[in-house]
Amino acid sequence: MTERGLRASGLRKGFGGLTAVDNVSLALDVGVLHAVIGPNGAGKTTLINLLSGDLPPTAGSIHLNGQDIVGYSSDQRSRLGIGRTYQKISIFASFTVLENCRLAAQSRKSHAANLFRSAGSYPSLRHEAVRALAAVGLDHRAGVIAGTLSHGEQRQLDIAMSLATRPQVLLLDEPLSGMGAEESASMVRLVRELAKDHAILLVEHDMDAVFALADALTVMVNGRVLASGKPEEIRASPDVQRAYLGSAEARHG
Repeated sequence: MTERGLRASGLRKGFGGLTAVDNVSLALDVGVLHAVIGPNGAGKTTLINLLSGDLPPTAGSIHLNGQDIVGYSSDQRSRLGIGRTYQKISIFASFTVLENCRLAAQSRKSHAANLFRSAGSYPSLRHEAVRALAAVGLDHRAGVIAGTLSHGEQRQLDIAMSLATRPQVLLLDEPLSGMGAEESASMVRLVRELAKDHAILLVEHDMDAVFALADALTVMVNGRVLASGKPEEIRASPDVQRAYLGSAEARHG
């Protein structure tokens, strides 16, 4: 039987004399939200970059549904079913919300399409874009210029653009960053809903959100895994308390 989900084993990434990720292993399964936490410089974003294909690993293996994808580019991994968002929102500010999602859906296609034709010229792409916008609650904003959206809505659009590629795995890098309380609560609800049908890796500094969402937690410090397990196990760990959860950084992001 083919193994489902994303599996990483012994991942390592060095930059000269610095080892940013050191022997990290984890498993991502559909229906499970796996959060990765740790202080600044722990290697969390580097880990996401290794999984997404933005960086090649120095050592280790990555398998998606049993297929070795270490040598695959980020575009190839996207077409296989890995979607991601970045700490910095990545949208086309001068395009409409719908056009942003249409372009994202187009990137999943193996054939080229004309970027300057109207969305209506590609009904299947428009369908994917509308579906993705509905999933994040932005379908009523489809005709709005993306750059005029609120910060929270732009974060939603960023996720919708990933959803337009029909990912099995979602890698979310600090989706609550820069949000107020109301926007954060809305994003938590969205991520919780998405976790029902996707394998999600969440990197987030908001500990309230992490413990409200996570089914599994990995704590990284200095590029290494300090602890991994269920949220209640991580919260009770003296090592984690000393290294991270009890620190001012953890409390204030």
